[in-house]
Order: sequence, then structure tokens, then C-alpha cells
Amino acid sequence: RGEKEEEQEEERVLVSEHSWRPCPTARRRVRGCLEWVKRQLFHVGEDWYFLFILGVLMATISFTMDIIVARLYAAHCWLYREIGDIGVLKYLSWTLYPTALAAFSTGFSQSITPHSGGSGIPELKTILMGVVLEDYLAIQNFGAKVVGLTCTLTCGSTVFLGKVGPYVHLSAMAAAYLGKMRTTVTREYENKFKQHEMLVAAQAVGVATVFGAPISGEYPSNPTLDTPKPRPDPFPIFPGVLFSIEVMSPHFAVRDYWRGFFAATCGAFMFRLLAVFNSEQCPLFPFTLPPWHFWGAHPSFLSPLSETIAAVFKSDLQIDFPFDLLETFFFVILGTVCGVVACAYLFCQRWMMVAVKKNRLTAKLLATDKPVYTVLVVLLLASITFPPGLGQFMASRLTMKEYLTSLFDNRTWGLLALNTSEVAKPRGLWQEWDHPSATIYGTLSFFLIMKFWMLILATTLPLPAGYFMPIFIYGAAIGRLLGEGVALVFPRGLHSEGPLRPIIPAGYALAGAAAFAGSVTHAVSTALLVCEATGHMGHILPTVLAVLVANAITQKNQPSFYDAGIIVKKLPYLPPIRSRHIVSYQVVVEEFMERRLVALAKGDGFQEVLAALDASADTEYPVVESTGSPTLVGTVSRSQLVTFLQSHEHPQAPQGEKVNRVASVGTLGDDCVIEPIMLQFSPWTSLHQAYHLFQMLKLQRVFVTSSGELVGAVSRAEVRGKKEGEKGK
Repeated sequence: RGEKEEEQEEERVLVSEHSWRPCPTARRRVRGCLEWVKRQLFHVGEDWYFLFILGVLMATISFTMDIIVARLYAAHCWLYREIGDIGVLKYLSWTLYPTALAAFSTGFSQSITPHSGGSGIPELKTILMGVVLEDYLAIQNFGAKVVGLTCTLTCGSTVFLGKVGPYVHLSAMAAAYLGKMRTTVTREYENKFKQHEMLVAAQAVGVATVFGAPISGEYPSNPTLDTPKPRPDPFPIFPGVLFSIEVMSPHFAVRDYWRGFFAATCGAFMFRLLAVFNSEQCPLFPFTLPPWHFWGAHPSFLSPLSETIAAVFKSDLQIDFPFDLLETFFFVILGTVCGVVACAYLFCQRWMMVAVKKNRLTAKLLATDKPVYTVLVVLLLASITFPPGLGQFMASRLTMKEYLTSLFDNRTWGLLALNTSEVAKPRGLWQEWDHPSATIYGTLSFFLIMKFWMLILATTLPLPAGYFMPIFIYGAAIGRLLGEGVALVFPRGLHSEGPLRPIIPAGYALAGAAAFAGSVTHAVSTALLVCEATGHMGHILPTVLAVLVANAITQKNQPSFYDAGIIVKKLPYLPPIRSRHIVSYQVVVEEFMERRLVALAKGDGFQEVLAALDASADTEYPVVESTGSPTLVGTVSRSQLVTFLQSHEHPQAPQGEKVNRVASVGTLGDDCVIEPIMLQFSPWTSLHQAYHLFQMLKLQRVFVTSSGELVGAVSRAEVRGKKEGEKGK
């Protein structure tokens, strides 16, 4: 062995002598400078640099994805227009294009990873609660999710699915990978708390890069004026971060909030820079023109610069007092309607998810032929939205963004439809809702009825898709219909004192979008999100009122959309305890704790440790003082117990664990490291207290002691089972 080491040393010397490296002194100085820069930078905190990288990276990917989606959708519009008036060809071009893209999205993503379907928010909520889901955040899933989501978004309003949820999942995967890079650069051990902080920031980045980066542009402040008025674009970063944390985490630290805000701000600014460079300074992509350009029309109330690929929905409500005090009654009615419809939607959506899995045909298709199921569903949806057919009664030619742009129009459609002079002007987005035989009230009602079950059916598709934007649009349509109805009943407006104030249906659309989306997701921050995303803060008070009313109705009757996904998928997650469940304060841990525990004593030897490993597959075992004195002193991991067995010679030791065993004699307390217990429950700890401790500290199992003596243990399974049992009562 010594001769081999001498030969290797001689070879290294020969290699170093024959290798010529110029300027050794300069290279040494450069290396020292780089080390100094690294120390100075990381002195501030390396996390901030990785958060900056995360924001910039996700903004760049989002911008690129939007460009590709715009080009592909423009190609679909061009194909539909150039085919001519042949009905069969127009139908095929309308239906086969999204069907092929959806089938490719399902097949490609599912062939790479089964975790790419859906939004990903339920699984992320479970991970943030401390549950480990294998391979869900692996970077290998990133490409499948990006490609699948791009194809899904290209289908447009035919499938009626969005981007928020999957992009939060993409951001979380990027954050997990950057976290591993951070441990490599800093040469530190992987820290679970650091991982949690990166994931919290990632969900904020995912929401902000979807909503918070419009480009600057000019558009008329009044539809009747030709002179465009510059107006600063909104940045819904603050409500976006608040919404992401509110939906994902029941408990969060202030430092997590500011980390998410910093990363989201970096992503939003990066998106803005890319959008401004592409649209104003260097228009490299001609297909980023709005789809109305390819339909042969253009909205009369927007300038070309205001319509971009960025996901922002501008409104122009330039009125000092946009609503009267008497209108708050109608906003309360709007919140009530949104809450009731949201309850029906959540119930039907959860029922549909279960029914699809129980039905023989659909269950078989989802198990073996997912693309076939996608083709059948998308073909049905595309056939219903065919513009010359039923689609003409639901404005099916509009994109997802154009739906919101039209619904947030500050003009009253009922008055515009009566004005014959508007016919001579270029067609606007609002005229897609004005059908001669149905009027705007009929088309809005038909849209709400059809999209209710079509959206529920679309949520069963096994492809990457988001569900926040569709419910956002659906709520805006509810508000628009109610606003147009109020404007019809009170054509001169309402006033409690002073001059008459006209009814603005766009304000009801804003409140409806926030109320319905907030009630479905059990979030209140949607009120701020909709006002920041549109740049209009005049209706913030009635919007908050509608959101609170809708949330009060929904939270009392139905779990949120994402909690329903957790329930259907049977993920190990603790649904929230509502304040009305007073019984949770009366139930104590003693009633549902696990009493049969496999415990070890400090003086146990080989035979006792072997029996404990055979009796239970736990990852850690409680250690008591002695058999006669069951005072809890700590825990010992299963890996240490296996090492303890390997270090002792015994004929009954497991065959797979006999590796370099040395005959020795010792006890568990002498040869194993016993970890101290940081948290213990008393038998009289209430279910409510135990639940919140499990939520806040991300616990998996807690031991119960009485006067220091071990009497039982409580895991997440016991807490969840007892909570659901008390809720059923």
C-alpha cells in the first residue's frame, strides 16, 4: 500500500512538472479576490441573492411562455379566418386545434411525470405543512410542466383554464433546486427551515409574475375622446404576495412575507423590462398583436399599446365618487349571490372529481389512456363554444384576458346597445356580448349557466392547468350581469344626497370577480388583488364588503377549492378548524391519543432493541429512564438502533444488517445518542391547541406525558381523524 502511494505521488509530481500554467501569481491573486468578493456578498446573506435569481428566472420563463402562447394562438386565429365560410372546415379548425394541443399536453406531461397534472396547489399546501411528498418538487418535472402548461394556455377560452396554480408549482420546483445549489455553494448542510422559506417565497413569485407585470402604454381616459392619456400601470405585487401566503399557509412568519415580497418584486420588474423592450423598443414578435387583429376587428376603447401579452386587466373609472351609499345594498346582494353560487360550484366540483374516479369508463381512461379522455372532453367543450353555434351566445371568440377587459368596461352596455350611432364605429369587445336575439342580459346569463358545468368538467382534465383565472372571470360575469340589471332598473342612477350618480356596472364586475374568487379559495386578499390589477381603487370599500359576505357564506358550508382537492386526493393534510366548532376546545388529547407505544429503556440491550424494531416501523422511538420508571428522557432514531445491532454479535440479528459487526457488550444509553424532547403534550391538552401546534410547528408526532411519565403519543393521523369525527357530530 505504501509503494502504491509513493507511485501516485510521483505521478502527480510529473504531471505538475509537465503542466504549464502561466502567471501563477496573477491567478493566485484573482482567486483570492474572488474568495473575498464571495465573503463580502454572503456577509449580507446568500438567501437574498438566490431569491433575486428565483424572481428573475421565473419572470423570464413566464414572459417567454406568454410569447409562445401568443404566437400559437395567433396562428389559430389566422387559420380560422383564412379558411373562409365553409362551415365544416371552420368547425374542424376551431375544434381540432385545441383538441390536439390538449392531447399533446396530457400525453407529454404524463409520460414524464404523474405529478404534472392539475394546478399543484393542494400538494404544495401539504408540503408546506411538513409532509414529505417524494419527487413532487424534482427538477425533472419542470420541463414537463412548462410544455404542458404552454399547450393548455394556447387552447384559450375553449378549455377555459388558467396559469396561476401550475406556475406556482413551477416556481416551487425552481426554488427547491436553487436551495440545493445554495447548499453546494455555501458548503452547508441542507436546512429544512431554509427550504420552507424558499418555498414560501416561490409561491409569491409565482403569483406576482402572472399578475404583477403589465407594460406601460397609453389609452384613452374616456372612450369618446381620441387623445390618449398616459396612466401609470399598477403593480399588484403586495396583494399577490398576500394572496399566495393566505391561500397556502395558515400560519406564517413576517420574515417569510418580506422574503416573498422581495423575490416577487424582482420578478415583476424583470417581467416589465422584458415586456417594454419587446413591445416599444424592439418589436421582435409580430404575433404578439392582440387576437382581435386577426379576427378582423379591434376594440374601440383601447389603443394598440395597451393590449399586450402581460396578464393585467385595466379599467378606466375616472370618477371621484364612483358609487353611492345606497348601492352598498346591491353589493351585499352581490356578495350573497357569489357565496351561494360558490357553494354550489365547490360541491359540484368535488362530486364530479369523485364521480369521474368511480365511473368504470372514465376511471379506466384516466388510468390507462389519459390523452383519450382529454380528447373527448376538449372536443365536447370546443363544439359547444363554436362561434356560429352556441358560442355566439357566450362571446366564445374572446380570449381569457379579453373576457376581463370587456367585463371591466366602464360603459353601460344597455345604453350602448340602444345607441344606434355605435353601429357605425369599429366593433368593440362589448359587442361580442350583444346578440340581436338574446341581448346582453341573455348572453351573460347563458354564459354563466354553460360555463358553470363546463368549468367543472374541465377541472377533471389530467393536464397542467390553473383554476383561479376561470373563477375570477366567472365572478366578473356575475357582477356585470347584476350591475347591468341595476343600471336598467335605475337608469338615472341613485343618490342619498347631492346630485344623481350613475350606476357603473364595471364596479360590480370588479366586486363580483373578487367575491367569487375569494369565496372559492377562502381568501380575502382578492379584494386588493382585483383593485391593484385593474388600477382602480374607487370601489375598494364595496368590493371588500362583497368579499366578506361571500366568504362568510362559503367558509361555513364548503371547504375551499384547494382543500377539496386535498380531500379528494386523500393527502395527509389537516383541514382548518373553524371558530364555530366549539367542541374542539372540550375534547382533550387523552381521548384520542395512541396508548400502545413501543418504548425502550436506557438499560436495554441487543435483545430488547431487536424486539422493538420487529414490533414497529417507526422512524424514532421514545426512551424512558427504566422499565420500572417510565419517565421520558428523549428519543432515538431507527438508524441509530440499526447501527447498535450491527455493532453487537448475535445470531438473531437481521441478515441484511450484518455488516462488519464486532462483538461487544453495551446498553442503549451507553452506545446511542438520545435526543432530548423539545415539546410534549399533556393528557389534558385540548384538540384545538394540539391542532394549532401541529400546524404552526409542522409536527408529525408528539409524545404525551403525565408528570413526566410517558402515557401515549399523538400523530397527525389521530388529530385529523378526531377533528373530522367531531366535525361530523
